[in-house]
Amino acid sequence: MTSFSSRLIAWQRTHGRHDLPWQGQDAYRVWLSEIMLQQTQVATVIPYYRRFVASFPNIAALAAASEEQVLAHWSGLGYYARGRNLHKAARIIVERFNGEFPRKFEDIVELPGIGRSTAAAVCALAYHEHRAILDGNVKRVLARYCGIEGWAGERKVEEQLWKRAEALLPLPSRERAGERGGSESNIATYTQALMDMGATVCIRNRPRCVICPVQDDCVALQTERTTELPSPRPKKSVPERHAVFLLLMHGNDILLEKRPGSGIWGGLWCPPQFEDEIAARDWFVRNGMEARGGEKLATFTHAFTHFKLYITPLRVELARKPVLAAEPGSVWLEVGEALGAAIPTPVRKVLGQLQSARPE
Repeated sequence: MTSFSSRLIAWQRTHGRHDLPWQGQDAYRVWLSEIMLQQTQVATVIPYYRRFVASFPNIAALAAASEEQVLAHWSGLGYYARGRNLHKAARIIVERFNGEFPRKFEDIVELPGIGRSTAAAVCALAYHEHRAILDGNVKRVLARYCGIEGWAGERKVEEQLWKRAEALLPLPSRERAGERGGSESNIATYTQALMDMGATVCIRNRPRCVICPVQDDCVALQTERTTELPSPRPKKSVPERHAVFLLLMHGNDILLEKRPGSGIWGGLWCPPQFEDEIAARDWFVRNGMEARGGEKLATFTHAFTHFKLYITPLRVELARKPVLAAEPGSVWLEVGEALGAAIPTPVRKVLGQLQSARPE
């Protein structure tokens, strides 16, 4: 039987994905795609990726942009720290590497928002270096193929997976009979194959084992444990929080505030937010605002990785625009214009409802 890597390389050339917009591109575009693909599916990422590279075609353009411009392009993609770190890293690359994406793994992994697997993916896909990756999809593939039990988030389990990832790499020496090119040219194909396997064949539910190129010696398949491996994350209760969005309207204009740079939705524009209606009304009165109408909109849920947030929007029609709007970090925007700003997904949902409810 040929090696694990040989079978995956052959499979990828025939059955893998070859039309992703970042494939065969330079290190900047590979890096951008890897950051966007963290915790986000390919179908969701592609339109964001295309818009992003159209506006920021290179590292210098990204570094020269403001954080708000970057986050506006990231709006709706979620996990906004990724966008902020991408921007910070671009500026570091301009300062330290003359705008050229670094070639050394040790330099890449030191950049904000880049871990061991992401740095290795850039090295393998862009520079054809002999490096192992271990993202979420690859963890699932290796856990099943090697029969590794336990939750991949545990240090001991992750260490086992890294060892297997390193051991299963194509041999770095000379090309072997039957393979086109040496492993230096094969490593990018192999790395893409692992990603494609996890995304299209060795999927979380109902893996397509019948078309898997390594089914003959997959431990999970041979021992009938494909539904058990990888072991799921230990269950724990998801905390619930509540928030009130105060939608201060004057005509079709809405007041938005820029959130602090760190924390949830850092650096994005949101309506004033409070823990409950009492706090929202107290703030409203304390700032001497005058209402001429309003209503409570339906509460909806927004799920984060570690908690669930219940959001209740309160729409208030103001008799006049308050002085508060002139303070730094606050701005009045027409609802349609606000939809084009750097706003998080739940705010986009609320503004979309406001815009659709507007009389023709």
